[in-house]
Amino acid sequence: MKKQNNGHSALIQYLIKQNTSGKQNLPSLEQLRQELGVSLSSLREQLEVARIMGFVDIKPKTGTKIKNYSFTPAVLKSASYAVDIDPSLFKAYADLRNHIESSYWVQSVSLLTTADYQRLQELVTQANGKLNGKPISIPHYEHRELHMLLYSRLDNPFVYGILEAYWELYEAKGLNIYTDLSYLKQVWKYHERLVNAIIHGEFELGYKMLTEHRGLLLQRKQRVPSQIFE
Repeated sequence: MKKQNNGHSALIQYLIKQNTSGKQNLPSLEQLRQELGVSLSSLREQLEVARIMGFVDIKPKTGTKIKNYSFTPAVLKSASYAVDIDPSLFKAYADLRNHIESSYWVQSVSLLTTADYQRLQELVTQANGKLNGKPISIPHYEHRELHMLLYSRLDNPFVYGILEAYWELYEAKGLNIYTDLSYLKQVWKYHERLVNAIIHGEFELGYKMLTEHRGLLLQRKQRVPSQIFE
């Protein structure tokens, strides 16, 4: 695979230039091959790497387009590989995620808007509705959305990518299935208090709710050891 002096493949270097010029659509494979001076097989290989990394979107009818940068695909691929080798590494990743949330707490929640407050309240209402409904359902979607919304206003794709990859990994490994109703209701009581604290500008109280709700994980008996990460 042809490399540039900066270590990037010919295609990645091309994508960087296209990004800086604001162009999203890539030419045909033949045009691109000629422009880059590489073989068709090499170009296909480089395109597949770029797709896996989340740099491009390849569709048969619409062609290849450059995607907005996201750190999630790269970190998710690596973390997923690690956890498949050693499942206990999920705990290490969850610990990283917890520290990231804690470190950026005040910076992130202070950027939330009135519309965000409303959405947070809606998520709490939806979650409680599921937990008190007939039949009962697990509010995993609401759990993920609430936590991600708290950090959505940060202008830092690396922080967001690490947090988003956590939830993707959590779902991919089947860890989003937990049926301890009393525990889930406790968790959402903390979420409700956390949201109310944020809305009233009491960020330290909100942080206290965040850390205390994690502490619930250490207090309850686990039905399945791998399901301790919420």
